[in-house]
Amino acid sequence: MSLARFPLDTRNEFVPRHIGPREADIPGMLELLGFPSLEALIASVVPDSIKGTSVLDLPAGQGEAQALADIKAIAAKNQLFKSHIGQGYYPCHTPSPILRNLLENPAWYTAYTPYQPEISQGRLEALLNFQTLVSDLAGLPVANASLLDEGTAAAEAMTFCKRLSKNKASNTFFASQHCHPQTLDVLVTRAEPLGIEVVIGDEREISDASAYFGALLQYPAANGDIFDYRALVERFHAAGALVAVAADLLALTLLTPPGEFGADAALGSAQRFGVPLGFGGPHAAYFATRDAFKRDMPGRLVGVSIDRHGKPALRLAMQTREQHIRREKATSNICTAQVLLANIASMYAVYHGPQGLTRIANRVHQLTAILADGLTQLGLAVEQESFFDTLTLATGSKTADLHAQARAARINLREVDAARLGLSLDETSTQADVEQLWAIFADGQALPAFATLAARVASRLPAALLRQSAILEHPVFNRYHSETELMRYLRKLADKDLALDRSMIPLGSCTMKLNAASEMIPVTWAEFGALHPFAPAEQSQGYLELTRELEAMLCQATGYDAVSLQPNAGSQGEYAGLLAIRAYHQSRGDDQRDICLIPQSAHGTNPATASMVGMRVVVTACDARGNVDIADLKAKAEEHKERLAAIMITYPSTHGVFEEGIREICEIIHANGGQVYIDGANMNAMVGLCAPGQFGGDVSHLNLHKTFCIPHGGGGPGVGPIGVKAHLAPFLPGHGQLERKQGAVSAAPFGSASILPITWMYIRMMGGEGLRRATQMAILNANYIARRLEEHYPVLYTGSNGLVAHECILDVRPLKESSGISVDDVAKRLIDYGFHAPTMSFPVPGTLMIEPTESESKEELDRFCDAMIRIREEIRAVENGELDKDDNPLKNAPHTAAELVGEWTHRYSRELAVYPSASLIDGKYWPPVGRVDNVYGDRNLVCACPSIEAYMDA
Repeated sequence: MSLARFPLDTRNEFVPRHIGPREADIPGMLELLGFPSLEALIASVVPDSIKGTSVLDLPAGQGEAQALADIKAIAAKNQLFKSHIGQGYYPCHTPSPILRNLLENPAWYTAYTPYQPEISQGRLEALLNFQTLVSDLAGLPVANASLLDEGTAAAEAMTFCKRLSKNKASNTFFASQHCHPQTLDVLVTRAEPLGIEVVIGDEREISDASAYFGALLQYPAANGDIFDYRALVERFHAAGALVAVAADLLALTLLTPPGEFGADAALGSAQRFGVPLGFGGPHAAYFATRDAFKRDMPGRLVGVSIDRHGKPALRLAMQTREQHIRREKATSNICTAQVLLANIASMYAVYHGPQGLTRIANRVHQLTAILADGLTQLGLAVEQESFFDTLTLATGSKTADLHAQARAARINLREVDAARLGLSLDETSTQADVEQLWAIFADGQALPAFATLAARVASRLPAALLRQSAILEHPVFNRYHSETELMRYLRKLADKDLALDRSMIPLGSCTMKLNAASEMIPVTWAEFGALHPFAPAEQSQGYLELTRELEAMLCQATGYDAVSLQPNAGSQGEYAGLLAIRAYHQSRGDDQRDICLIPQSAHGTNPATASMVGMRVVVTACDARGNVDIADLKAKAEEHKERLAAIMITYPSTHGVFEEGIREICEIIHANGGQVYIDGANMNAMVGLCAPGQFGGDVSHLNLHKTFCIPHGGGGPGVGPIGVKAHLAPFLPGHGQLERKQGAVSAAPFGSASILPITWMYIRMMGGEGLRRATQMAILNANYIARRLEEHYPVLYTGSNGLVAHECILDVRPLKESSGISVDDVAKRLIDYGFHAPTMSFPVPGTLMIEPTESESKEELDRFCDAMIRIREEIRAVENGELDKDDNPLKNAPHTAAELVGEWTHRYSRELAVYPSASLIDGKYWPPVGRVDNVYGDRNLVCACPSIEAYMDA
């Protein structure tokens, strides 16, 4: 038989693997909705006013193998030199069991933020370990579950000091010149819109501490020095100022922690605890403070509470999503963390334990001391008397030549200035590295004898600052030191959780879609993971090619003219977008424009962000259908015409509807001198159908961890780039490593660069038609769910044709009246059916917002709908008295295995409790805890691993 009889199959296999419903499923789904075709459905969903605005002109999608080959060729253009740059970024070893069982494990990287604690106990425990690690090393009792990077953590520390300082007369913040340069850049960016003056200087020369409301110090200093800050901290405190210390966690295993010399807050990066360099991110920053300040601490906090059985249970405590509650009065717009990276760092500490971490730190310091002694022997002037891992050398006119010699040997040193250079050692450094460095500086001299210097080397840590307090005494840091034990511990934690590897996560506004394996593979390649963010540009040509191509792809998807990939979270993207608008107005002499219009329905981060850039928020009304009240918007735009800076609007709306008046809204704002910021959180409903940059938007941020497939990682990493029209392009974020130097919003020039290959792979494999198909299917899936459930739960908002966009809101409020069952009860009961709950009570209290995405199959959509319908039947049984109004499966959900085998006192059967659906028999998820008591957790706040005594009692 001739093969020529069969046509050559050139189809791209990836698109149908990414999209859940099969072609055979689509006609039946459309029939339920009353449409003859997918195109007819989309034509009824997308308003006429914005149809045809898409400029998506991308080539056909590639197969997985070809896309991987192409990105491998790009990666090969990055040159991996030995990095001694330091400056807050260090090569390190990611232990293989952590690499395989956590970083590359979908049970960890596809999980969502632990807002539903009962199905998040594993990742919450890992984060509690992280908090304990940070608290122990920093010497402060309260630490958060991570921030975005060291630079933004320092900026949060500055505003933290401003809120809490007793020196209310001052509006000036002191920042040490010994802080990392990128930290100072982010600090200055954050301070200027708030009217805070940042004074950068030598802390040893401060004459009047009362001039400042707060201070930021670096420990050890960026140049390598270790200063004794005790007297200085006392002077600041006497003046009513607060002190934040940016500290190296590895160094803190050997040095007196900031909390013990009086610091009010400690912050920094956990990157060198097993997290790859990744050209700058993502990395977990840390933030710790005193107990008295815990309610003002930025970011998320994991706390210990109890469940309904009185057993210990973990949850996010206190300020969780405070920006959604306090809005423009929020203390921060941060609504994410770097959970996946914080968990890597926490497991690095679990694996090595206190002895292992101290051994690593001592080895790094010993090698640095040997290096310093050898350099001195070679006639070099080492500026530091005391240091941990970093040296600065006075090299005078030889500096440029020494850098050239180093690069010829494939080594990067730190560029300090024309007469000095710096170098840092790290966990990966060896005797050979030290000898190679000596060879660069030897200038023909014989090299020092390593063994001789090693035999007599003395510690160069200051004796007065040697750590006396113990670290990591909790059993979790002293048990899992074999690979077998760590592997099983990671598996035990993962088994406690629900992630996308188990079931659909139908969270509205969060777009929990497939994170394909082929997209994830390049992340851990050394060519992407091992590059320092401040390596010379000629060594990062692969990254520069990838980022240029990705920027062009995102311009195609959005209709904008330029993109910045620097913002490393959606909150940072919002911030960068409003900064661009603010700078644009100022460039035109419109400094007075400071009013930001924000609809009632907006994400809470929007008003918080507007406040951070010094804008005043004016709220505009929504009508009964959830749309922006255009008459009210127009009246307020005209009222504030002389001061109008911007509108922040989400599209499709937060209510899950394509508002028909979006073009008119944009025209009203432009007519009154403002700019239009379109929140890109719901971009998954627009790609390939319409483009915000073409129907009136001036700037949008994109959530690459939503629409463009970067995984949520348990609550982070995220990437939030912004797209802008040409007139705003000059005001995109700058960075010391970029052509434009000012305006950095993140510590690294390309933010979380190492995960950008995920989005590149997704777009390259989907192609233009595949992306458009994905959007269409996301809309079909959402409308299919809405139609199947509408007779059981009212769909709160729809467009003029009775359709939704990519998500729908179910109104559970009437059930509270008829049965006493709350939205919480429905959410917790879904756990018994093996599902993560939809988004609860946002944007409307007492509702559930459901977004299925395009990646869920019809079978999974039906399984979810069947569960929701069965839950409605259970509620009906409460309404008619068949189930007790207080003792029923919903009020008591979720049910644990321990409860099942104990004494059963409920008025309903065990089978109804835990096997309400036959499909569960084949794959039951057992929640590890019962319903968590939130109030108890806040009243009895414990946010580190329980004491050894409590651990033993348990």
